Amino acid sequence: MKQEAKREKVVEFLQMIENKSIELRKYSRPVLVWQVSEGTVQYSIWEEDLLDRFGLASVDGWDYEEDALFCPDWVSNTGDDWDDDIDDDDDF
Repeated sequence: MKQEAKREKVVEFLQMIENKSIELRKYSRPVLVWQVSEGTVQYSIWEEDLLDRFGLASVDGWDYEEDALFCPDWVSNTGDDWDDDIDDDDDF
C-alpha cells in the first residue's frame, strides 16, 4: 500500500483515469492511497489529517478500481531502478 500527498500528483492521477465522481475541492489536503494487484489499481482519497492520525494501516477497503494501464507510471513503479527516459535507447 502506498500514498501520495502532493496535490499535483493526485490531480495528475485523477485526470489520467478521468474519474468524474471525485471532487478534490471537498478535501482540504487530499492524499491518494493505493495498491496494485494483478494489473488493477485499487485506490481511495483520504484527508491528510485523518491518515496521519490513524495511519496507513487503517485503510481496510477501496473506494475505486482502475486498470493500471490507464494510471500514471509512478503508480505502478515498484521502486526498482526504473528509467523515465526511454528515448536514451535510440543511440545504437
